[in-house]
Amino acid sequence: MKVALMDFAYLAAAVLFITGLKWLSAPATARKGNFLSSFGMLLAILVTLFDKHILSYWGILAGVVVGGSLGAWAARTVKMTAMPQMVAILNGFGGLASLLVSAGEWHRLALSDFPFPTNVAISIYASSIIGAVTFSGSLVAAGKLQEIISGRPVLFKGQHILNAVLFLACLGLATYLTMHTANPYAFLALNILALVLGVLLVIPIGGADMPVVICLLNSYSGIAAATTGFIINNHGLIITGALVGASGIILTQIMCKAMNRSLANVLFGGFGAASTTGGPAGTAAKGTVRQINAEDAAASLAYAESVAFVPGYGLAVAQAQHVARELGELLEKRGVKVTYGIHPVAGRMPGHMNVLLAEANVPYDKLLDMEVINPHFERTDVVVVVGANDVVNPAARNDPSSPLYGMPILDVDKARQIIFMKRSLNPGFAGIDNELFYNEKTSMLFGDAAKMLAALVTEVKQV
Repeated sequence: MKVALMDFAYLAAAVLFITGLKWLSAPATARKGNFLSSFGMLLAILVTLFDKHILSYWGILAGVVVGGSLGAWAARTVKMTAMPQMVAILNGFGGLASLLVSAGEWHRLALSDFPFPTNVAISIYASSIIGAVTFSGSLVAAGKLQEIISGRPVLFKGQHILNAVLFLACLGLATYLTMHTANPYAFLALNILALVLGVLLVIPIGGADMPVVICLLNSYSGIAAATTGFIINNHGLIITGALVGASGIILTQIMCKAMNRSLANVLFGGFGAASTTGGPAGTAAKGTVRQINAEDAAASLAYAESVAFVPGYGLAVAQAQHVARELGELLEKRGVKVTYGIHPVAGRMPGHMNVLLAEANVPYDKLLDMEVINPHFERTDVVVVVGANDVVNPAARNDPSSPLYGMPILDVDKARQIIFMKRSLNPGFAGIDNELFYNEKTSMLFGDAAKMLAALVTEVKQV
């Protein structure tokens, strides 16, 4: 009876997870979806506490207090610009948790007189490999995003061969351990090799592909959790891990499609290894840069019929979302139609711009996805690009030699006028020079995004 009730509770939690994921797909219901999924996780945890195999509730309580305190502190103090790094670290912790659980269960079974059941052995070694790769790979991804580690791909001769050898070595050790369960040195070697493999799999990936890597590592953490669920025979963990793993893979495919890149190309292509240098040298080669001041830009905006804002990571860094919303509302009071064009990989993680603008109370119906807003750019009077770069670079359409070629972009170059807000002419996160800087319809408004938008607000009020 108790087992049946626990299974029913896990099923109810799974329904809450799935419904929450569905609601998370739309900005208007995202908060409810997050709450519903959190409630499902709480239900799963409470049911698990009734498991007869739990030895110490005090240890669990200590973990809840420490982990909950750290989580609350991080949620309150980590800036939105650092959210991708935080997500990467949390993915890594998920992998580490799976690794530790599999190691603990291996140790418990190794001390017993009974041989490992084959299904349990396979689950332990799969969880160990995937968990270790997720942990070390996520730390490297977080380091690249935080710029502790260079965002450039780290490539060397024979790299892919070495990765293949390490992967085969992990499989070989896992096979050996399945037949010889009580060899601690082989098990330790398996975990060390998997940790090294995680590092080597992520270092050749350039910063521009980090959104895809985050999604993929999120999927890995879910798969590791699902295999851990098989180890400890916990249906709730199996279901949760499978949902995270599947949704992570789906999101990875969506991100690859948005960048017009295959997953294999992301993992093995070394994107961004070579880049074009921006600044004055690039300017002479590309053409003339036209600069505009805040007063003239404000006049263009105030007398336009339609204005589209295109936010990028520069807006996030400057924390300029609130003043962008203020400028948009000011223009709307003058009868200007205002929209916001959102590229799937603007920022450094999926949905980054949507969350920032929603945080500033920008109405959801004004946040238009790339495929929705692109047909309207030709009829848009002014486009204001705020800190975006690679996602508006026409080279993705026009230059077959560019690493960006084929990536779907926001077609802002088709608008009647472009005001490009940026600190300098330096290339974006992908390290690719932007030919839009030199377009005859583009005027550059140099400076910090928040300060320049605030200056536009002041000037528009005086027009």
